[in-house]
Amino acid sequence: MENLDNKLFRIEGKVQNYDWGGKSFIPNLISESADANTTYAEYWLGAHLKAPSNVITNKGSVSLDIFLNENPIANLGEEVANTFGKIPYLFKVLDVHKMLSIQVHPSISAAKIGYKKENELGIPLTASNRNFKDENHKPEIMVALTDFWLLHGFLGSEKLVKNLKETVELSFLLNTFLEDGYLGLYKKVMEYTQEEVNAILRPLVKRILPKFRNHELDKSSPAYWAAKSLDNKDSEDIDKGIFSIYFFNILNLSRGEAIFQDAGVPHAYLEGVNMELMANSDNVLRAGLTSKHIDVKDLIKNTKFEETIPNILNGIKNKANGEVVYKTKARDFELSKIELVNTVEYSAISNSVEILMALKGNGTVSQNNESITLNKGESVLIKANTAYQINTISEVEIYKASVPK
Repeated sequence: MENLDNKLFRIEGKVQNYDWGGKSFIPNLISESADANTTYAEYWLGAHLKAPSNVITNKGSVSLDIFLNENPIANLGEEVANTFGKIPYLFKVLDVHKMLSIQVHPSISAAKIGYKKENELGIPLTASNRNFKDENHKPEIMVALTDFWLLHGFLGSEKLVKNLKETVELSFLLNTFLEDGYLGLYKKVMEYTQEEVNAILRPLVKRILPKFRNHELDKSSPAYWAAKSLDNKDSEDIDKGIFSIYFFNILNLSRGEAIFQDAGVPHAYLEGVNMELMANSDNVLRAGLTSKHIDVKDLIKNTKFEETIPNILNGIKNKANGEVVYKTKARDFELSKIELVNTVEYSAISNSVEILMALKGNGTVSQNNESITLNKGESVLIKANTAYQINTISEVEIYKASVPK
């Protein structure tokens, strides 16, 4: 397929045009002309079967999953090949223009059970009511590339009590929370019928929507995001995800700050652009702000009902080689950022298959007699156990997906 001595390859990702995406960030990044009527939500780099990347070899372009399968030990490294059998991560750029659905990801054990059960029930993998698309968990880390807003886990009890007290339309839920805790509160609102949701939330909507349209609400307030999710909606029905906006932490990350989302932590991306690295899975249990299927029973079974104290990561810096590593407990992936000027060289040995993407500037990735230039929006794949260097004559910012040692 390619010269077996080659360790570095150009790799091209796939764009996903979901309706919540922006119009320009991703086309500008990857130097593609943008269609005015198209939204560009995600750019995928990985071997997920839904949209595998293409590796450019001297024999032409080949799908990354096929490329890696040709020689898994050499490409992935022995440990990763034996543990995962494939590239264990999926690397993405996201441009969040409209709010994403609130979601929870299952643990590996829950995913295995759920996947088997749905197979036995004969639910097709592509069915809209399918919860478990594979047997994997889907922890994920994201680094903000712009000012970024998201929901992340349940508020501490004091803050949640404060939200309920201060929101007159929801104050009746205070006793439920004080008596039955996070699970009792969440179960109650998620099990409401659509008619009950409409009756409870209509007065809230009537109060906050005019304020939103008059720019009177602050982004740090749940009312802002509740109203934004409803603005320009045709449907008379109100999404029950509105309740969660008042129950969850609202986080604002600055460029370069990161957050890790583990199994069971409910979350939703609200606005901004990020780099995201996750386990190679498509398992999502939706919880609102969506027209897609919500399975309340499985959702509750897979959600952590406890306060989440957000742990915003700034990464571990190594000034000598220009790298910032965002450490998490995930075994499947590790995300780092490499920022170089012409006086700093980056050098490393790949533990497994690595994917690097340049966000700005340009640099050269080299090993022995091989080198690939990396301009803004371009990506390179590095095979396992490769000693390589990155240099720039000006400056370059690169994000790197790898597997921790």
